Amino acid sequence: MLILQTLARHGEMHGFEIADSIQQLSAEVLQVEEGSLYPALQRMLLKGWLKAEWGKTSGNRRARYYRLSPAGRGRLDEEIAQYRCVSQAIGRILQPV
Repeated sequence: MLILQTLARHGEMHGFEIADSIQQLSAEVLQVEEGSLYPALQRMLLKGWLKAEWGKTSGNRRARYYRLSPAGRGRLDEEIAQYRCVSQAIGRILQPV
C-alpha cells in the first residue's frame, strides 16, 4: 500500500527514491529495506499494478523507474479502504472503558 501510494503521489520513481520518500514522509519511523522493496516491486510488476522502464538517474546511473498502472490505482483504492476498516476497528477496541 505504501509503495503504491508513494507512486500515486509522486509519479515515476526508481527504487531508492521510493524507499527514501516513505522514510521521509513517515518522519523516519518507517524504513523500507532493499531486501523487501525490490521483491515487492517485482511482485507488483507481475500482478500488473506497476509499469517499469529503465532510465538514468540524475547521477547518470542506470535505474528502473516504476509508475502506477490503472490496475495499481484500483488495488491502491482497495488497500486504502481495507486499511481504514481495520484502523477503525482497532480504534474501537482501544477506546477507554
